[in-house]
Formats: sequence, C-alpha cells, structure tokens
Amino acid sequence: MLNGKTILITGGTGSFEKQCCREILRRFDPEKVIIFSRDELKQSEMAASPTFSSGKFRFFLGDVRDKPRLERAMHDVDYVIHAAALKQVPAAEYNPHEFIKTNINGAMNVVDAAIATGVRRVIALSIDKATAT
Repeated sequence: MLNGKTILITGGTGSFEKQCCREILRRFDPEKVIIFSRDELKQSEMAASPTFSSGKFRFFLGDVRDKPRLERAMHDVDYVIHAAALKQVPAAEYNPHEFIKTNINGAMNVVDAAIATGVRRVIALSIDKATAT
C-alpha cells in the first residue's frame, strides 16, 4: 500500500511518530516520508540520525494551525498520518484555548488541506490522555 507513495506525518518528531517511520521503512519502500512539525531542534536531531538521514526523508517546518502551510506540505502527498497534538493534561487545564487551536482546529485544517490537495487517505490518531473533572 505504501510502496512508491509519499507519506506526510504531522507531529512527526514524536516518539510514536519516529517508531512509525521505522516500521514504514521496515515494511514498505515509500517514495518519500515528510516529517511535518513545528520543532526545529527535534527535526534537526532526527535528520542527523542514521535511520532518518536516508534520501527518503524530508523535514518540513510547520504547524497544523496554519492551513496554507499544510496545503503546501501536502502537495503531491498520497497519505497523511495525523499525529500532531498537545497532550499534557495540566497544561490543557490551564491553557484550554491553545489545545482547542491545535487538537481540534488543527485536525480540521489537516482534513481540509488533504481534501484541497487530493490526498488519498488521512489516518488520524487520538491523543493518549484523558481527564475527568
């Protein structure tokens, strides 16, 4: 399914996302894997790693809050794995609007950008935290 395809991973510098990249490389032969995240340092560290320094990886700075940037990143992309999210519960309780901008509005931006650019499929992950009040 992913052989010869271009895959974009939002939040691509996280621990799950890096393992996902390793599995994609182990199981498939993609044309390109685009790591989309807003963390320049983590992208730099990831690019310097032997696992991710192959010619298959591209690093694209951006934020899911920025729909035009997502559309640019999704140009000629076949599949998107949407894993970008804010997930620290104490920070969410103190800054709920920031979490809404990223986790809800950002997810909608991913969907809208994928539709606008003709992405075949979006795979979305849910965050791993929950809280009750």
